[in-house]
This record gives sequence, C-alpha cells and structure tokens, in this order.
Amino acid sequence: MGDTKRRIAVDAMGGDHGPSVVVPGAVAGARQHHADLTLVGIPSKIEAALKGVDRGDVDIAIVEATEFIGMDEHPAQAVRRKRRNSINLAIQEVSEGRAAGMVSAGNSGAVMAAALMLVGRIPGIERPAIATYVPTAKARSLILDLGAVTDPKPSNMVQFAQMGQVYAERVLGLSHPTVGLLSNGEEPTKGNQLVQQVYPMLEAAEDINFAGNVEGKDVAMGAVDIVVTDGFTGNVLLKTAEGVITMLTDTLRKEFTATLPRKLAALFLRPAFRSMRANLDYSVIGGAPLLGVNGVVIISHGRSNELAMANAIGVAVRSHDHDLAGGIRDRVAIARSTAATPQESPTPASAGLPQAS
Repeated sequence: MGDTKRRIAVDAMGGDHGPSVVVPGAVAGARQHHADLTLVGIPSKIEAALKGVDRGDVDIAIVEATEFIGMDEHPAQAVRRKRRNSINLAIQEVSEGRAAGMVSAGNSGAVMAAALMLVGRIPGIERPAIATYVPTAKARSLILDLGAVTDPKPSNMVQFAQMGQVYAERVLGLSHPTVGLLSNGEEPTKGNQLVQQVYPMLEAAEDINFAGNVEGKDVAMGAVDIVVTDGFTGNVLLKTAEGVITMLTDTLRKEFTATLPRKLAALFLRPAFRSMRANLDYSVIGGAPLLGVNGVVIISHGRSNELAMANAIGVAVRSHDHDLAGGIRDRVAIARSTAATPQESPTPASAGLPQAS
C-alpha cells in the first residue's frame, strides 16, 4: 500500500448510483489531491467500475464487503446486524489506522452510528454534528447540525458552534469566523425554548465569535460565517435551499429556451450562467464532515455524481492534513478548563445513535 497517512477509505456501495459513479469519482479525487484509496464493497463491481479509469499514480486497495446498508434501513440496527457492511468496514479502516479518513454517500444515519461505535467521540464532545456550507449572496456559510442530533441540549449547540469554528478556521481557511444562531427573529427574546436557552450561553462563551440571532433571509445573504441550529431544522433548511436552487436553475433554463430571441440572448449570457451554476452546485461542496467523532468521516449526498465524490475526497484529505479532530479536541479541552460553557450531566457513551436515516 501507499502512504496510509493520506489513504482514504471509500464506501463504494453507497449512494444512488453505487460503484459506477463512486469509484471513478473517488479515483479522480485521489489523483487531484495526491491520495491513495481503499475501496470497500463487492470486488467484482468495483473492478468493473475501475475499467477504463485513469488511475494515475493512485495506489488502490480493495476490501471485500459481503453486505451493504440500504437508504431505507434503520441505521443503528443495520450497523449492528450487518457487521460486514461496506460502511462499517470503511470506518474500520480509519479506526484501525489503515486510512486517514473515510467517505460515504450511503445511509447517513448508518455512517453516524458506525462512526460512534467504531471510532467513538472526541473526549469532551457530548454529541456529534454534520456540517456543510451552502451558497450565499456573499460567499458560503457553514451550517450545523444537519441531522445528526434532531433534539439537542443547549450545551450541545454550544459545542456545535465550537466545532464549526474549528472546521471553518482549519479546513475552510476563515479567520475569526462569526457564528449566528438560527431563529425566527434577530432579538435575543425570539425563538423557541431551546434557542432562548442557547443564546446567552453563546453570548457568554469567550471562545465563540457570536453575532446573535439570524433569520432564514440572513442565511441566504451570508450574514454570518457559521449558522448553528438543531439537526431537524438544519436538515429542513438544507433541503429547502437545494430545492430552491434546482427550481431557479430549471426555471431559467426553461425561460431562456422558450423563444428564438431568448435562445440568442442566452448564448451571450452563457458564461454568466455557467458561473452561477458552479456557485450553486452541491457537487462542488462534495461532502459534509461528521464533527465530533475521533477521526475523519465524510458524508456525501446520496445523489452524488463523480464530481461530488471527487470533491468529497478533497474534504477528507484537507480534514486530515489540518488535523480537524485534533483541533476540535484542543478547543473543547480549553473550553472545559476555563468553564466557558456550562456543563450538564455527562451523556452516556451509547447515547446519540440515530433512530432513522
């Protein structure tokens, strides 16, 4: 094998398209980011997907998985019942030190459950969070949580902000990123009970650059670098944004091809449309890190195409190179030692396993 320090394990069976898209996309990403690959899945299907693919100097290993988890299966139950599934084995490559990180476009709940059981949480982290950035009027904003914890405690949300800042600083290269709390109004008194409890905690945390409450319109305008919310609301926000982007691009395409004069006008505007599409394309983002687990675990969209998978490899490599888990470990240790966040009763090690995909 090549250098295990930059070897990424990939769940080749994950996503809507499986090996036919995951494998060539992962190889392209490994070539671009100078990484090696361990492809986990059914060997015959992986080898078929590798035919005709330019491997470059990428060292590729194949680990056989005899089972895989469907998108509609109960995550925690499937992970425990199907021990030799492709998600488990890919994460096991990380937990046993043979890979620097893993990527999966499969059942996100199963990825989270397997990560919690096999690599565990970073000491001091109560619950993990899924984070990704979305296009905004200014640039992009990081949003978390996106579904790992649908009913978090207030202290969980504070840790989401801390982990988001580490990711934004180390992997995205933002200096002193601002944090906003998603609410239905800018005033500190707005929001549900959870938001009203979290607001003063974020305001009092000296290690968090808290900018106050933000509304949905503020997220779209890029008012803050990081948006903190519960997993249920965050997932709805992300899916809504994806739907709006699809609607806008489809509507523009329809309107600009409706008549000949519009088609001619569209020829001149094509560079602008391409630029806009690139800025709004989820494939450019690639994957969302599962923050708070003791290793690099990247969750990609189930509909990921080859470009998305290639970029997900990039997210995994950068997260490893910038020691994302170590940065979160240090930030949480400092926060705990200075009592920057009020501590609640410890969460049992078994808590946090997802109940649905």
